[in-house]
Amino acid sequence: MAPPIRVMTADDHLLIREGLAALLGAQPGIEIVGEATDGEEAVRLYAELQPDVLLLDLQMPKLHGIEVLTEIRRMFPTARVIVLTTYELEQLASKAIAAGAQAYLLKSSVRRELVNTIRSVVSGRRHVDAEVASTLATYADGESLTPREIAVLSLVAEGNSNRQIGVALAITEETVKGHIKSILSKLSANDRAHAVALGLRRGIIGH
Repeated sequence: MAPPIRVMTADDHLLIREGLAALLGAQPGIEIVGEATDGEEAVRLYAELQPDVLLLDLQMPKLHGIEVLTEIRRMFPTARVIVLTTYELEQLASKAIAAGAQAYLLKSSVRRELVNTIRSVVSGRRHVDAEVASTLATYADGESLTPREIAVLSLVAEGNSNRQIGVALAITEETVKGHIKSILSKLSANDRAHAVALGLRRGIIGH
């Protein structure tokens, strides 16, 4: 008989951890071997336990989930990580997958899909939540913003004028206008406010 799949959870919400424990505890061949409540503890506990699969929340205190994922994959390149999140923002999904997550699952899909996702990840397959995959596909054809354009858009979101943005980034007002024109084009936005709304919704800039 095959040994059970050893699963560790990392989430700062007790109710989520309890829900995962109840869901997985009822499954034959899967056992939870540890629970972390913040990002730093997640890295430390993973190194100690080296589970078969880590279920990782993105929004955690002390270290963000992407930083946890990056650090764990640096120490253990074959680590299998399933990101569980309430966010379907394609920017976050892209970052998580680029950082080495084998799966990206919305918490709303956990009850239906988590057990199969764990088993498929252990067998070497990847899984991206259907809603997230369709969001990723929708925006895959669009050009991504450069780091400078993201900085400009963040400053626009804070209510800064072109002149103020220029001062903050040590560039000319004309250069700022050029960046904004490029941002509007890449995001297919009608105006600055629309670009900010799209940037927030798609996870390009933070709330």
